[in-house]
Amino acid sequence: MKNILAKIRGSRVLSIIACAVIIVLIGAGAFALYEHHQAKIAAGTLTINGNVDLREVSLAFKNSDRIAEVLVEEGDSVKKGQVLARLDTNDLQYKIKITQSQIDAQQAAVDKLHNGTRQEDLAQAAAKYNAAVAERDFLQREYDRKANAFETSGGRSVSRDALDDARSKLDVAAAKANEAREANNLAIAGPRAEDVAAGEAKLESLKNELAQEQYTLTQSELTAPQDGVIRSRLLEAGDMASPQKPVFRISLNTKKWVRVYVKESDLGKLHEGSAASVYIDSFPNKAIPGQVGYISSTAEFTPKNVETNELRPALLYEVRVYVEDPDNLLRMGMPATVKIKL
Repeated sequence: MKNILAKIRGSRVLSIIACAVIIVLIGAGAFALYEHHQAKIAAGTLTINGNVDLREVSLAFKNSDRIAEVLVEEGDSVKKGQVLARLDTNDLQYKIKITQSQIDAQQAAVDKLHNGTRQEDLAQAAAKYNAAVAERDFLQREYDRKANAFETSGGRSVSRDALDDARSKLDVAAAKANEAREANNLAIAGPRAEDVAAGEAKLESLKNELAQEQYTLTQSELTAPQDGVIRSRLLEAGDMASPQKPVFRISLNTKKWVRVYVKESDLGKLHEGSAASVYIDSFPNKAIPGQVGYISSTAEFTPKNVETNELRPALLYEVRVYVEDPDNLLRMGMPATVKIKL
């Protein structure tokens, strides 16, 4: 009986050992297949490390004036059109008011030219002309009377001095009558076309000056050109701004890429448009889709200008892998791993 039990126990041990061996062999085979699969994947995938890069914009005011307020801090996210800073516009506001007053005055002058001479002015000019003519005619008769008396009396009833005085008064009256006639004619004719054109041209010039000042006023606010992040705040309230002095440096969110460097031996495996996956340390299992968008035609980090067969593997070419980042996970300078299926 004991022998039978011993045999049964022995057969069970052998079965367990056999099962264990089979399991080990299956595991080893599976691991070998996995290693082979991973090796195959690795052989068909180019893995390169690089850093995130993106476009930056330096923002400066178009006008030169003192900064009144700065509304954002470094690291702030901004939206397109958001006001970032403002200039002091008091002087410009005064200039606009002065120009507007000049326009109002010139507009009144132009309206007067277009309306012509008023009836009251015409009547006044005609009255002055008639009075001057009457004065001239009276002095003409007075001179004729004295001249006739001088001739008939031989200078005894009227002296030569009296006759000359009458003549002088007649000449003055005649000149005044001519002046009044010309003034009356001008009043009837109204403004000259040249005067109207000159008045309108001056009015248009003032309006253009006002438009320029108003446009300058709109440029007193510095706005974000695109969505982005404030990288640097270079000037503060109270500083003098100018077109040559940037106030902010902004990283734009519109386009991001990973800058990597590829050996010449791998360069021929890539082409513009190749699909890529980008991984970052914060989310190692989350692939950010991208594609190769730029391949440099010039090698970098070359030890010497002469390329020998020994130095060729050391040649590196810049490649940019552009990505869409709607979740805004990528930051400037962040290390990233790029995997490209070959």
